[in-house]
Amino acid sequence: MNAIDKSAGLDVARIRADFPILDQKIRGKTLVFLDSAASAQKPRAVIDAMRIAMETQYANVHRGLHWMSERTTEAYEAARDAVAALMNAKDRAEIVFTRNSTEAINLLAHSYGRGVMKRGQAVLISGMEHHSNIVPWQMLRDSHGIELRVADITDQGELDMADFEAKLADGRVGLVAITHMSNVLGTVTPAERIVALAHAHGAKVMFDGSQAIVHRKIDVQALGCDFYCWTGHKLYGPTGIGVLWGRRELLERMPPFLGGGDMISSVTYEQSTWAAVPHKFEAGTPAILEGIGLKAAIDYVQAIGYDAMVAHEASLTEHALARLASVPGLTILGQAQERGGVIAFAMEKAHAHDVATLLDRQGIAVRAGHHCAEPLMRRYNLDSTARASFGVYTTHAEVDALAAGLLRVREFFA
Repeated sequence: MNAIDKSAGLDVARIRADFPILDQKIRGKTLVFLDSAASAQKPRAVIDAMRIAMETQYANVHRGLHWMSERTTEAYEAARDAVAALMNAKDRAEIVFTRNSTEAINLLAHSYGRGVMKRGQAVLISGMEHHSNIVPWQMLRDSHGIELRVADITDQGELDMADFEAKLADGRVGLVAITHMSNVLGTVTPAERIVALAHAHGAKVMFDGSQAIVHRKIDVQALGCDFYCWTGHKLYGPTGIGVLWGRRELLERMPPFLGGGDMISSVTYEQSTWAAVPHKFEAGTPAILEGIGLKAAIDYVQAIGYDAMVAHEASLTEHALARLASVPGLTILGQAQERGGVIAFAMEKAHAHDVATLLDRQGIAVRAGHHCAEPLMRRYNLDSTARASFGVYTTHAEVDALAAGLLRVREFFA
């Protein structure tokens, strides 16, 4: 299989050389990695940044006056500056580091949901959410008397905007929490329209950008939203570090999520006072090396350029949809007009786990299951699907390999 691909002006062969894990064989087959939506591979720049930090400068941050601590603090806090620039945040203090998107949403449910919202208000989500954007709001509903509403999606996998607006109509929705890009359907939601409608009805807006941050340039000022979260490991960075961006005036109204070191201003046995944002939300020793790795990942994608990455992905997605449509008995979930490089599919007479297993024997890595989106699976009367997802290193030849592999799977079950 030829890995050279120069679609959309992107030299994918050169990019692939930056990812050492791709240069290997699985069961004697060339690795075709199509599971980047679950977690992307890491370029050498990220691996080296974390290794060098461990070898030359590692110490705890925010606490020491010695050279090692100061240097590590500078490197760690540079990640906050990089995130702020990436998202066009007004203020670096609006960037809260978390473990991942799941923790970011739980932080918001706790600190904004319990600390700011009132009993009787509602949270509005959509019918294509990841469990991480469902379960925290259910917990808030059960503990704090907040109503949970769900806006429907269409058969094509797009947000039903008429139903979305109807769910806002009574003015009781305090927060809209919605995916910016579905991890199953690839659907990109109409963010600006969502924000305009929500704000017109008095609701704040949080986007789960776990997938979107990889596939398009995010400008929180242009979007007009109030909160935005994502996770580093999908953007070619390490696991263990995520981001919650929030408007500073909102973050300052919110109580802390966790208590402990580094999030306090002062402590007595009678009471404690909190550090300023963002640190009041960052209790304990943070993910230091992961922050340094995240900075390296951001630098890497910025050097490539989002325009080139988006164009490459659009070309891959168009090619994949055409190739997979030619596989007999294969159904692709969702037909949204605006979508990213995530494609879920089901094959007649074959369970998704069996499809993924047989593809794996051909060296092709895809995800199989409900993708942490069981309500969405039920919407399509399925219990699971297989899912292919693309990264900056994915080639058109790999998409062809997937289509050929699925034809072999189809023959196996014929």
